[in-house]
Amino acid sequence: MIVPDRLSPLDASFLYMEQPTTGMHVGGVMTFLPPEDGSVFDVDAFVRLVGSRLSLVPRYRQRVREVPGRLGLPVWVDDPDFDLSYHIRRSALPAPGTDDALRELVGRLLSRRLDRDRPLWELYVVEGVSGGRFALVTKTHHAMVDGIASMDIGALLLDRTPQPREVPDEEWVPEREPSGIELAASAVMENLRRPRSAVDAAARAVADLRAAVTTVGRTMSGIAEATRGAAQAAGPLDALNRPIGEQRRYSMARTSLAAHRAARKAHCAGGVGTVNDVVLAVVCGALRYWLMTRGEALHPDTTIRAMVPVSVRRRRAASDAAAEGKPGGNQISAYFVDLPVGLDEPAARLHRIAEQMQAQKRGAHDAAPTALVGLAGLMSPQLHSMGAKLTSRLSSRLFNVLVTNVPGPPRPLYAMGARLQDLFPVVPLAHGQAVGIGVTSYDGSVCYGLNADRDTMPDVNVLAEAMNSALAELLDDQPL
Repeated sequence: MIVPDRLSPLDASFLYMEQPTTGMHVGGVMTFLPPEDGSVFDVDAFVRLVGSRLSLVPRYRQRVREVPGRLGLPVWVDDPDFDLSYHIRRSALPAPGTDDALRELVGRLLSRRLDRDRPLWELYVVEGVSGGRFALVTKTHHAMVDGIASMDIGALLLDRTPQPREVPDEEWVPEREPSGIELAASAVMENLRRPRSAVDAAARAVADLRAAVTTVGRTMSGIAEATRGAAQAAGPLDALNRPIGEQRRYSMARTSLAAHRAARKAHCAGGVGTVNDVVLAVVCGALRYWLMTRGEALHPDTTIRAMVPVSVRRRRAASDAAAEGKPGGNQISAYFVDLPVGLDEPAARLHRIAEQMQAQKRGAHDAAPTALVGLAGLMSPQLHSMGAKLTSRLSSRLFNVLVTNVPGPPRPLYAMGARLQDLFPVVPLAHGQAVGIGVTSYDGSVCYGLNADRDTMPDVNVLAEAMNSALAELLDDQPL
């Protein structure tokens, strides 16, 4: 009998969460300097290069197939009609190709959801960026990768030297797509093999039952704790948690990794505080300034609740999986952090954040959203879908803003001889979330990417520009 490549419960949740106003794709905006040898970047050759390397990431030639009757979670199947030209697209900015024009284009590209009938990714080559530069804009559905895995896949498209590395040219022949009857039969057999209660005559059943009780208890506890905390938080919710539409704005801020490390050294002692805590403090300071420009009333106890996803996948394991052409899916936990935007002193804000992060690491509590979808292993796909959608609906009650921080390559990378200048991440918006903030380090920089609702956040550039000011404030270079 056919053994399908089934989505994990969490990966499937990202499919079920997707609605017209909440496209669940992640990605990046990469800007490149002209090739160092003075040549013109050859877009056609780059497209051929990407095509030749797809054998390294077979998932990029697979699409999602639903199981009839939702008897099981969806599966990955080879797309027999895979069309590389559909997934890699060309665009160009009108002269003079300003960064503002690039941000506007990126916002429009992010507004469109991915086609479920095709492999869930797109790559845009944007020419005409000022200074002889060009950009790559990537979109990949969150069901395929989490942050670290997407970094590994992105590295497959780039090189450590200006000279592209050799990749074996392997002919690809799609596997036969299973019929609906085969998918249904396989799901039924999986369900039958899975112990359901203590009457199953095996010790595994008892173990599974105990594990189920533990999972449910931990999940319910996490949801209750998060809801209580959200209800107690005194934050300007209307500014960040409002109904959103389908259209997006995108903004970027490039900062110094050395400056983040200097801020940590200056303010964090005794092992309390990390560079990631400094990143959250920078976001906190920028949000404070942005709220002040909007005339929001801030008090000493005013906070903004951030959900901070943490990949629990080991980086080496993720790299090995990508090298074998087996993206590992999503393995995510998360923390809730109350950003103290009401505090005047930047050092006090950093200390408050560092204390919360250290306490949560000691407690190792999973955030409610990931805990809730974790129940999917105990539920039918129909209930799984309902649970995922409920998670999305609850998001604005559980937290105000999503902040992700994924370490990127510490050394320069190249595409066909062109040096990668900046790497700005893209994170999706959940229901009722006006902005999502992604952070990535690359080659001595820390790049902030802000994906925002177009109507709710017309001033997202103000928030992005405040990132450098907030970092400088931590270093006492200048007032915010």
